[in-house]
Amino acid sequence: MSIEVGSKLQGKVTGITHFGAFVELPGGSTGLVHISEVADNYVKDINEFLKVGDEVEVKVVNVEKDGKIGLSIRKAKERPEGAERSEKPARPTRPARPSRPYQSSSARPQGQGQRNHRPGPSFEDKMSRFLKDSEERLSIIKRQTDSKRGGRGARRG
Repeated sequence: MSIEVGSKLQGKVTGITHFGAFVELPGGSTGLVHISEVADNYVKDINEFLKVGDEVEVKVVNVEKDGKIGLSIRKAKERPEGAERSEKPARPTRPARPSRPYQSSSARPQGQGQRNHRPGPSFEDKMSRFLKDSEERLSIIKRQTDSKRGGRGARRG
């Protein structure tokens, strides 16, 4: 008997592990029902749901090239239309926030949201100040390294 993805089969639980249950299918093949595919709700201990020797209806989820068969008990259960399991519970909707009335800048109270705008130094002024500061820093670094070498260390002869 060939096992095809999507088919529902009867099987017998032959082994239980912490990650799932092995189910023997008709024809002698064995597939694995992962612990997440046992029930619709969270399964902490698979032994609470299945025992070795239980007869279960399973749905074939996948068949890999190396012969491994993935099974699902929860997908094999018949459900009415629209009763599919949702991944997350629906969140209650938040009421809409009331919008703020439009205010023009002239309607704002004095001192709120407006800063006194004073023209600052020009780009050229900022650049000349930066160059002066960086030259001072470079000269300080050069003096410090020269003193660590014992003065004019490079000119020993």
